Amino acid sequence: MVTRQLPKIPELLELMQFKAPDLNGRRRRLTSALTIDDLRTIAKRRTPKAAFDYTDGAAEGEISLARARQAFQDIEFHPDILRPAESVDMSTEILGGRSALPFGIAPTGFTRLMQTEGESAGASAAGAAGIPFTLSTLGTTSIEGVRAANPHGRNWFQLYVMRDREISYGLVKRAAEAGFDTLMFTVDTPVAGARLRDKRNGFSIPPALTVGTIVNAIPRPWWWIDFLTTPKLEFASLTTTGGTVGELLNAAMDPTISYDDLEVIRGMWPGKIVVKGVQNVEDSKRLIDLGVDGIVLSNHGGRQLDRAPVPFHLLPQVVREVGKDATVMVDTGIMNGADIVASIAQGAKFTLIGRAYLYGLMAGGRQGVDRTIAILRSEIERTMQLLGVSSLEELEPRHVTQLQRLVPIAGSAPRRAPSRAKTASRA
Repeated sequence: MVTRQLPKIPELLELMQFKAPDLNGRRRRLTSALTIDDLRTIAKRRTPKAAFDYTDGAAEGEISLARARQAFQDIEFHPDILRPAESVDMSTEILGGRSALPFGIAPTGFTRLMQTEGESAGASAAGAAGIPFTLSTLGTTSIEGVRAANPHGRNWFQLYVMRDREISYGLVKRAAEAGFDTLMFTVDTPVAGARLRDKRNGFSIPPALTVGTIVNAIPRPWWWIDFLTTPKLEFASLTTTGGTVGELLNAAMDPTISYDDLEVIRGMWPGKIVVKGVQNVEDSKRLIDLGVDGIVLSNHGGRQLDRAPVPFHLLPQVVREVGKDATVMVDTGIMNGADIVASIAQGAKFTLIGRAYLYGLMAGGRQGVDRTIAILRSEIERTMQLLGVSSLEELEPRHVTQLQRLVPIAGSAPRRAPSRAKTASRA
């Protein structure tokens, strides 16, 4: 039989743990976000549909993006027991410098459209966290503006080779003069991918005021107040800003980009050069033979060729072939610190986050980016401790198994790419 008694006042008082209400709405909602997906939910609530869908969406059926995220879910960790990891060192050497964490912020275009603080918020947050920030050619903050926002941190510049080569050459020179230490030469965007969400939303730069956008703006007045009361939204590196995203990309990009262009840019750039958008082993080997400092396995976040290879799946093969000779990095689909740990265990030297950063930005500006970094830092640390490793160097392929879901049919494996030795040089 249970003995019952009247509640004792002192015991009741011990149970009553009331917190003082936080009157700062931004801080309150960011504190409530425990995962990147939580930040995404807040971002969707606070951002107009066209701007949110530009960040959240991908090309055509968005199959590449879904597969990339599924790949990180389809892993199995193998922890070591009785291996104390009370303190964890998450820092790493990358491209000649130190990063406090094994990830940096990837280049993203039109960033001030997502939230008015834009690249300045990302760069300053990266600098405070001790990680690299990458500015896109299609950024809405200038090279010099990013340098001002992150004067003592590491800034990288992502380069599109445009039809007018002199524009690209000028950007390379400006980035070098501003002290950017790494150039990210992007090769997976000869033309724009078919980003159907953007087409359906009529997404353009600057955003057009239509009946649809006005109706969508009613529950999000703060975004429009920011947009209408801050400097004009425009590309900081391009002179033409009108048109849909696809039209802008097709006007800026050049489908004739070749290894000759890489050679020219390599000759102009004084720092480290990384090729972003590599999607097979043969290209990886050729690039390393040409002397680039690193490669980023990436399918552009699923925003270009749909059904493209999953970078995380490709990672072990590329590391086996070129990992001893070059820095291999990976992006696309990273939404959790465990994804980053798995990538490092599979041989990546570094990772890049794009959407995860933008979700934080849309959720709360600079403070939201800080929250993104804090969430990922916590997840990385906890995952490493549970695996029984105290540093990134201790992570090995044996810690991770990639579970099979997509298995090639016999006889359908990719064929070796044809030699390009006879490719004509540009005039």
